[in-house]
Amino acid sequence: MESINSTLLTEFILTGIPYPLRLRTFLFVFFLLTYILTQLGNLLILITVWVDVQLHSHPMYIFLGVLSIIDMAISTTIVPRLMMNFTLGIKPISFGGCVTQLYFYHFLGSTQCFLYTLMAYDRYLAICRPLHYPVLMNAKLTTLLVAGAWVAGSIHGLLQAILTFRLPYCGPNQVEYFFCDIPAVLKLACADTTVNELVTFVDIGVVVASCFTLILLSYIQIIQAILRIRTADGQRRAFSTCGAHVTVVTVYYVPCAFIYLRPETNSPLDGAGALFPTTITPFLNPLIYTLRNQEVKLALKRMIGGLRTKSQV
Repeated sequence: MESINSTLLTEFILTGIPYPLRLRTFLFVFFLLTYILTQLGNLLILITVWVDVQLHSHPMYIFLGVLSIIDMAISTTIVPRLMMNFTLGIKPISFGGCVTQLYFYHFLGSTQCFLYTLMAYDRYLAICRPLHYPVLMNAKLTTLLVAGAWVAGSIHGLLQAILTFRLPYCGPNQVEYFFCDIPAVLKLACADTTVNELVTFVDIGVVVASCFTLILLSYIQIIQAILRIRTADGQRRAFSTCGAHVTVVTVYYVPCAFIYLRPETNSPLDGAGALFPTTITPFLNPLIYTLRNQEVKLALKRMIGGLRTKSQV
């Protein structure tokens, strides 16, 4: 045990994603722009929800504002370190930095899963039980649900970080990935990882599967209710409020299931799949919600119109 403790790692080297050297500059600029646009787009959604009275008094858009905060945080946790892969020289990450990155990724990612489920439940109440909606989804309950999602996410992230880094890591120190995630880090452990792999599969599987199942059940009820609406305009408006949520849930859950809920492989598609929940989804969410949600588009127009009026006065 003393010989192992004397050689424990103090840093890791993230190998990043493989790429042709001639594309180094292009990829650096691409991910830099993606990161900047992700922050600006989600900040715009957050400000719109906060400023517009019709939105920030509505639970659905409170959830959307929280989602924007999570997207900004996930992008900040992953993308800056990913961009370092496209610069010259070796850029190691400290052991503590690796622990922190893994914790925040799983904390924010699981919170996002819970939030998507709450958003589906909110749409279910709004469409299937519209007369009871103001009572069932009031401000107090909305606050409690959001707080519960954050607490559950933090517990999930803490559990995964403790389980992963309770193991000794004594070399090599190259993580074959672009960030510190459980499957890639566990490969470097100097101990049996069977229990970790089983707990990770069950824990993440339960979170993903239960959230996805609840979302699916909610939308089965929602679709049945929408089809009972007699007017085409009413159906279109109902689908408009749900379409954006269905799109982001699909873009988020499919890659997550691909990464964590399948037998271990060394496929190069692993890294490509992980780019979706860490980089692409946070970038797309503001676009999806502004393009497919009529109320958000109207709120943006009201906010821009108000700013123009003030500038002219």
